[in-house]
Amino acid sequence: MPEPSLVATHYARDGLLEAIVAGMAKLGKTPESVALDDLAPVDEFHIGGRGATASFLDQVGLGAADHVLDVGCGLGGASRFAADRYQCRVTGIDLTQDYVETGTTLCGWLGLADRIGLEQGDATATTYADGVFDKAFMLHVGMNIADKAALAAELHRVLKPGGTLGIYDVMRTGDGELTYPVPWAMTADGSAVASPNDYKAALEAAGFRITAERNRRAFALDFFARLQATAASGPPPLGLHILMGETARTKVLNIIENITENRVAPVELIAKKSV
Repeated sequence: MPEPSLVATHYARDGLLEAIVAGMAKLGKTPESVALDDLAPVDEFHIGGRGATASFLDQVGLGAADHVLDVGCGLGGASRFAADRYQCRVTGIDLTQDYVETGTTLCGWLGLADRIGLEQGDATATTYADGVFDKAFMLHVGMNIADKAALAAELHRVLKPGGTLGIYDVMRTGDGELTYPVPWAMTADGSAVASPNDYKAALEAAGFRITAERNRRAFALDFFARLQATAASGPPPLGLHILMGETARTKVLNIIENITENRVAPVELIAKKSV
């Protein structure tokens, strides 16, 4: 069972902002000239990147009047995309202080600080008032949260009646031990992968109604095939290797293996809180 401190330590990176600035410089970008899409390769830390974010969030039905919770926001890439595309207000929460601080700086560079607030905290025990959010989403977060029931109950509590929750996580789809390290954990001690049925049971027990489910295994394999086709030229100036560190290549190869063997797959779930 991954402890919050273990999870935060796994993702913590010294010099993260400096590494991003250095990557931007290779692209001819500065904090004054960088655009939302320039940062997507480094701040969308989930399978499929920006393309997956857009397809997923379109299903959540975000609108300009919504106050949205980004659960496990990381650097806030999905928060910034949501605020820009749907003109909504976003609050992001993440265990890792390095991500929150760096992400807040990136929001300032892009002129989105007035619509996005990123905060350090535990998604299973937030300090938010009951029913404060219209919508909520999480992208590749639940693999680090063992207590899915507590997570579902907390998200149900902070959502307004009729609110929508979107989940895009790597989930258990078959048998066999996972090969580690993977992007979310160095060993099994840091991983809390669960099946779609486990998620649905926790959500329904909390009071949610499941409205949609989509297995994205084929999408993931195509994404990784395209990624490997460009790997020979070396890592890009901005990419997830900045977040994953020296073990980035091994983590990617292992998640490809785990998905290919159908041990896991990225899965989307959309759920509604009763009115």
